[in-house]
Amino acid sequence: MKIVGRRKERPISFHASAGLLVECARFNEEMMKLPTGNSSFIPKGVYFFKTHEEANRHWEDCVAKGMAKIALERGNG
Repeated sequence: MKIVGRRKERPISFHASAGLLVECARFNEEMMKLPTGNSSFIPKGVYFFKTHEEANRHWEDCVAKGMAKIALERGNG
């Protein structure tokens, strides 16, 4: 296994602080700037799968359809 980069685990805080609130707000803003920040591509609902492979296929199909939809919107816009 190859490890790329290091991530510091943030401790769970039971006390609110302005610094943590600002950090969370910045993270949320950056996520919304991503091309698909406002959509997960997966329709709401409860899904049951017999295997992990079936779940992965469903996820891949949803992501592919979502990416195709964005590509069409960008191409026409």
